[in-house]
Amino acid sequence: MKEILIATHNQHKKEEIQQILGEDYKVTSLTDYEIFDEIVEDGHTFHENAHIKAQYCFNKTGKASLGDDSGLVVEALNGSPGIYSARYAGDHDFAKNIAKVLDEMKEEDNRNAYFITVMCLVDDAGAHYFEGRAYGQLTHHVRGEKGFGYDPIFVPEHHEITFAEMPAAEKNKISHRKKAIDQFLEALNH
Repeated sequence: MKEILIATHNQHKKEEIQQILGEDYKVTSLTDYEIFDEIVEDGHTFHENAHIKAQYCFNKTGKASLGDDSGLVVEALNGSPGIYSARYAGDHDFAKNIAKVLDEMKEEDNRNAYFITVMCLVDDAGAHYFEGRAYGQLTHHVRGEKGFGYDPIFVPEHHEITFAEMPAAEKNKISHRKKAIDQFLEALNH
């Protein structure tokens, strides 16, 4: 069983990645290694932030490390919240973040948005990047209890329900993270 250290304390993210990767991999997190230092994400792009996290974990543990930077990109908001998605209205306070986006969008007809995940694997061979996107529309109101982050206000294309209204298994088949992990798995198998 191959171990992949995910540069996160987010249990939801760890579980989601474990579900997608399956039984051939043991997904560990910063919490499992009792690494509680704050990793300063001062990059200007999703790629830079993913690399910062992965490199930090690899340097600390010597384990193949996967950094992930994800966010919501809203066309009508010129790409915001973007790399600031987790702290758009308050540090990891997604109720406030969602409220801010909905408030900024209340007069807006263009509801186009996409989730993006950029993953960076740092191992002995260096840094490798994988990117996934899920396109869709923003709702006018919060819908659903499942998922996390901006899931309650995002309806992926070809669907009528938000990510937060979908069973995890359904979301994990079409999510931005799934698409990035698919690229990652393809690279691992070559």
